[in-house]
Amino acid sequence: MDLELAGKVAIVTGGSRGVGKAIALELAREGVDVVICGRNRDTLEGSAKELAGQTGRRVVAVPADTTNREAVEQMIKETMASLGRVDILVNNASTPGGLVQGPLAEASDELLLEDVNTKVIGYFRCAKAVAPHMQQQGWGRIINIGGLSGRQSGNISGLRNAAIVHLTKTLSDQLGAHGITVNLVHPGTTRTERSGPNYAERARREGVTVEEIERRIAQNIAIRRIVEAKEIGYVVAFLSSPKATAITGEVIAAGGGSQRAVYQ
Repeated sequence: MDLELAGKVAIVTGGSRGVGKAIALELAREGVDVVICGRNRDTLEGSAKELAGQTGRRVVAVPADTTNREAVEQMIKETMASLGRVDILVNNASTPGGLVQGPLAEASDELLLEDVNTKVIGYFRCAKAVAPHMQQQGWGRIINIGGLSGRQSGNISGLRNAAIVHLTKTLSDQLGAHGITVNLVHPGTTRTERSGPNYAERARREGVTVEEIERRIAQNIAIRRIVEAKEIGYVVAFLSSPKATAITGEVIAAGGGSQRAVYQ
């Protein structure tokens, strides 16, 4: 299927590694020129060079901290100066898993505020900065990356993913008349470059193989394997395309069927 994305311009926050980098790669493979942003200039520039070499597209590294409004606005200015337009925003910048994962007695309100500032308000800042450009051209795509911890108890930082659901629906209502769709993708357990070392350390502690750790994790996933980061990229690429015009304000779980609840 031709996704009709050739010549579009995307911004992917948190795009230097992990799911964000995989999303940037899939968009570039579809003919999109991409700005990747993050806090570490060296990591960003290395990833931008790698992605450009793999795809032949322009991939521009723009250091930015999405907890800072001026930095976000500067990121948009640099995107416009470098690539001339912005069609797609993928909000992905956050700390994987969140900063507050333990019991209430040990939970830090400062770290929880940091989580919300980065992932919820940071997404809001980026959407607010990019929306006028999309409105002017009468077309745009905003895809927010959440997490399935927003659909289950146990992780206090999961509340940020629940909050993004509300933000997504509200923005879809406000921006739909301008040809802009806004959707949310909830990844579950996903294989990234962080997974290998994490699984190896867990295997060492438990005295088992990495394969056994992965088998245990996969037992709770309907497809019986861990989702690859590129598979999140496939979903985002489709939602970014003109083919997905009928989908907005929606939440799509991309966890391989790792939850048993029924959502209507």
